[in-house]
Amino acid sequence: MTDLNTMTKEQLIAMLQAAQAAPARKISMKVSEKGALSLYGLGRFPVTLYRTQWERLLAPDQVAAILAFITANTALLTVKD
Repeated sequence: MTDLNTMTKEQLIAMLQAAQAAPARKISMKVSEKGALSLYGLGRFPVTLYRTQWERLLAPDQVAAILAFITANTALLTVKD
């Protein structure tokens, strides 16, 4: 790997453009051995919840509350791909 300190301006710009153009990881799902739903592609590890937990989390009023919380706390929240 090239040392960032020795890269030219053009090389750095090309590297940044390549990183920005990289597609987001595809989200996939599977049923675990214990019957839970595992959601892959958000981070290093899957998010695994049981059906009733997903239903509670994805209820329209809960989704609205989560989105409102995110909006209210945008300045405090870290963005990570």
